[in-house]
Amino acid sequence: MPTELNEVDLKLLTELQADADRTNLELARLVGLSPAATLHRVRRLKESGVIRVISAQLDPAAAGFPLSMYVAATLGRHDPRSTRHFEDYLRSVPQIISADNVTGEMDYLLTVVARNVVELRDVLAALSARGGQRLVTYLRLEEIKPPSRLPLLPADTGPAGAAGSASSPRATKRA
Repeated sequence: MPTELNEVDLKLLTELQADADRTNLELARLVGLSPAATLHRVRRLKESGVIRVISAQLDPAAAGFPLSMYVAATLGRHDPRSTRHFEDYLRSVPQIISADNVTGEMDYLLTVVARNVVELRDVLAALSARGGQRLVTYLRLEEIKPPSRLPLLPADTGPAGAAGSASSPRATKRA
């Protein structure tokens, strides 16, 4: 069940998504609360699970990982033991920076980074050895749109913002 968010919560989350490196004092000024009230809200949003983690977004190539691949993985077996074995491996490999269980022609969609082709080959071989029957790789050539923020606040949707705005998210009043 989603956490009830009021207008101040939405503003606070929007500001944190834009720049999570802001001080509590800056956040308080931006959302119109005292620093103590802002800190309390951020803690509540973390405890409720709305904020999962506050972290830095790194550029893989600049950090020494020039190869970035999407890997579509299909398991050979779909029993609970095989699935758990494969998923435990996914969680344990640092080069697998995201993994999603999906529906459709494949079972998992992974994002894999590597320093070189040998490192990539080793990750793919290990995926195969742990139940990945079919692995289809897609080399990432260029980032077109970086990971985006959730559109919490109404935004203009037209070409120049003239087409109107999206309907407001349902918000409740909370002190």
